[in-house]
Amino acid sequence: MTLDDRTTVLPPVPPQAPAAPGAPLDGADGRSLASLEAREVTAWFGDRKVLDRVSLTMPAGRITALIGPSGCGKSTFLRILNRMHELVPSAALAGEVLLDGDDLYDPQFKLTDARRAVGMVFQKPNPFPAMSIRENVLAGLKLTGTRASRSDKDDLVEQCLTRGGLWNEVKDRLDAPGGGLSGGQQQRLCIARSLAIRPKVLLMDEPCSALDPTSTRVIEETMKELAQEVTIVIVTHNMQQAARVSDQCAFFLAAHGTPGVIVEHGDTEAMFSRPRDQRTADYVHGRFG
Repeated sequence: MTLDDRTTVLPPVPPQAPAAPGAPLDGADGRSLASLEAREVTAWFGDRKVLDRVSLTMPAGRITALIGPSGCGKSTFLRILNRMHELVPSAALAGEVLLDGDDLYDPQFKLTDARRAVGMVFQKPNPFPAMSIRENVLAGLKLTGTRASRSDKDDLVEQCLTRGGLWNEVKDRLDAPGGGLSGGQQQRLCIARSLAIRPKVLLMDEPCSALDPTSTRVIEETMKELAQEVTIVIVTHNMQQAARVSDQCAFFLAAHGTPGVIVEHGDTEAMFSRPRDQRTADYVHGRFG
């Protein structure tokens, strides 16, 4: 079997049709939006338990913010959601991660399919420095074995850079190195690169922590727009950012050497104005962390 035999042709984006009563929520690109659910997730690094029976539903087409002090397991939990946790030799995991009811850790679920369905944007922008802006956006197609014509690729580059909030700034220099962009532009390029493989969920690990306020504002606006097309889960230490961009929050805490747990989760406005747990109130109002 040749490489071409194993590749798949990039399908066109279908027009969006009105949803029937009770039908799955559709995104702006016409695809059904996906929910993500963690059930009783427990994680270890060697003998050290870092998460203990964490359960959380991340609704389709919404932004879920994971908040809490450093070392409470937020980023570990985020990496579990697209099977990056298993890359660590000493890592172990119990529980389930369900994407629209399908367990991502089921032996029948291929790792490449999991990564295609659940994309990741990291804390530090990581464009491929030797690639142009255009090549960066299209890099995911090669990695996932997706084949497309030149015109389809051109359309995809424009579409993804537009969705990433970057098209107007780079449309006249698509062949320039991706590493030559500013920090905020590089992060938006990484978002565009993630969107090129059409994920159902986009994970973002402190995507604005290294950016200036102006770039942070642009990334936040981009996230709100993207929530019409993909389900977003973001780790952030910035409480103002969590309040601005997220629909729901989950507050993680690991006290006195114990593994991380979710203390409280729910609607963002309620979490910040009417938290049920005093520890949540203390954290969101800056009394610790």
